[in-house]
Order: sequence, then C-alpha cells, then structure tokens
Amino acid sequence: MTRLRAVFERTRSEGRAAFIPYLTAGDPSPEATVEYAAALAAGGADVLELGVPFSDPLADGPVIQRATERALAAGTGTADVLRCARAVHERCGIPIVLMSYANPVLRYGWDRLAEEGARAGVVGTILTDVPPEEADPFREAGERHGLATVFLVAPTSPPERIRRIAERTTGFVYCVSRLGVTGERTSLSDAFVPVLKEVRKVSDLPVGVGFGISTPDQAREAGVLADGVIVGSALVAAAEKAGSPQRAATALEAAARDLSAALRDSRKGTQ
Repeated sequence: MTRLRAVFERTRSEGRAAFIPYLTAGDPSPEATVEYAAALAAGGADVLELGVPFSDPLADGPVIQRATERALAAGTGTADVLRCARAVHERCGIPIVLMSYANPVLRYGWDRLAEEGARAGVVGTILTDVPPEEADPFREAGERHGLATVFLVAPTSPPERIRRIAERTTGFVYCVSRLGVTGERTSLSDAFVPVLKEVRKVSDLPVGVGFGISTPDQAREAGVLADGVIVGSALVAAAEKAGSPQRAATALEAAARDLSAALRDSRKGTQ
C-alpha cells in the first residue's frame, strides 16, 4: 500500500472522507506557502495538494490563475516547489501530493522530480494534462521512488475509459465534479455521482472529488459518497482576500476547521 492510500485507510476507519486542500506553491512566496500549509494542517487537513506554478494552467479558473501569476512573479520554479514541500513536511508532517502540468515536469526530469520529491515528503503526483496512456515514464518513475499516481475522470468519461484510468492509478482516482475549470461555485453539481459509482464498480481505489467545492455544506454533501474532498479555489481566494500572509494563515486555519468539521459530520446517520 502506498503512503497515500494509507491516509485513506485511516480516514475510512474514522468514518469520514479525507480533507485535501490545495495551494499554489510560491503564492505569494515559498515562505508564505509553508505558513499556509501549516495553518491548513492545524485546521485538520489530511493531505496537501501542492500546485507547481505553470504559465498556461488550462484546467484552472481565474483564482488559481492569479495565484500562479503571483508565484511565477516571485520566481518560483520546480526546485523551489520541492524545497517548499520539504519545509512543509518537516514543519507539520502532512503528506503532499504535487499537482503539475506536463511542461514543468518534462523540463525538470521525470525521475529527478520523483526522487527529490520522495525525499521532500511528497507521496503522490497528479499531471493534469497527461492521459494515462502517455504517462508510462511518469508512472514508472513514481514506482521507483514510492510515489502514487493520480489520474482524473470527468463527468463525460465513459465506463471503458474509467476502467482504464482506474487500472493505471495507484493513489486515488480524482473525480472532477463538473465540466469546466476550477473555481468557486454556489452549489455542488451532482454530475460526479454516476462517475464515482462507475469507479466503484471496477476498482477498490479511493475516490477524491474536486473542482468547484467551495463551502462546508458542499464538502459535507460530497463527503457522503467520496473518500476524499479536494478544496482549492475557495481557500486560495480566502488567502488572496486576507491582505497579508499573517491574516491569510489565520483565515486558512479557520476555513480548514470548518471544512474538516463538515466532513466529520457528513456520514452521521449513514454508518
């Protein structure tokens, strides 16, 4: 069992979904990212999804695009992300999943990223724009260094596609809750439910749900069915609005506590 899968075993035994917040590394600085991650861990995060800033984040909406721009303006590169991951891991021990597009990883090197990432506390990787059929170097590098791979399924994924993705995933299946890019939403789409159920038919892998989950109520709703709930844009926006890194860390810890509490409540009465 990978270290990432072990997290889901633990949260499942506790009768709840794992809380997986997202941060863009280097927004507004690597030092601030470490503080933000520590605040999220103090608020109850189980895993941290840490984004590698890239100039063309096609899957992301305006909030994370702005975060990426700030991180790049601060000079954050892939090596800085790994140093940030190491600092986060040493500070609070939270497992880290790197989220990246293919370009930064190809430039840095598949095996180099996996080797250095594993030493820095990274337990898994997501490449948003790499389909499983083209990800053998990525998967093999992860296997050599003990990192789980995470692939995405969408509301439009047919059953055969879902089966192939599940066969190639070693961490958790990332179920995109709706069509479109990342971003805050006023309600949780139920488009992910048939896809999640289809994953369950073909695999015993944990299933995480993300994209558009913004509030504790939405997290609670997703947590009834999912093994993990990913919240990104709402947290990045909260930090952005706070006005200073110190206030942002306070706001993130408070938001994490609310989201964690919602996930603990999500399965009451269903056990």
